[in-house]
Amino acid sequence: MLRYLNRCSRGRGAWLLLAFTALAFELIALYFQYGMLLKPCVLCIYQRTAILGIMGAGVVGAIAPGTILRYPAIALWLYSAYEGLDLAIKHTNIQLHPSPFVTCDFFVSFPSWLPLDKWIPAIFTATGDCSERQWNFLNLEMPQWMIVIFGVYLLIGLLVLFAQPFRPKRRDLFSR
Repeated sequence: MLRYLNRCSRGRGAWLLLAFTALAFELIALYFQYGMLLKPCVLCIYQRTAILGIMGAGVVGAIAPGTILRYPAIALWLYSAYEGLDLAIKHTNIQLHPSPFVTCDFFVSFPSWLPLDKWIPAIFTATGDCSERQWNFLNLEMPQWMIVIFGVYLLIGLLVLFAQPFRPKRRDLFSR
């Protein structure tokens, strides 16, 4: 399996699939915001940014997957998935254990060199409250689903990272 994952990480298709799934989640988030009129909170916006990081990792990895460039793509993938998982866990704790002492910010705070909320306010402006439960599916709230999504991204990313030393067999390299 690790040889297979290594072979996949050297091909453009797997990286494009990673970017496509992240794009699909971004579009779903926008549908929830503008189609279902749900208000994203600060932590939702940050999780959206983490998904964008995963999408960026897929694009970077697809540029030259057979080169050393896939290692920074894997690093970006793992970092974004880990940060997204951490944010989703915090968001879930705020929703499941509401407290006046544990809240999220009122406004997003991106770095001054990347003010996404100023550049694309329709996507990166928070209008909701983190503790408000707006949507659930199969008895799981939105942040709980994001734990599942980021957990899967992180698990697959770790498997791909651990597969890197396991070179594909010579015959597999020529079958592409």
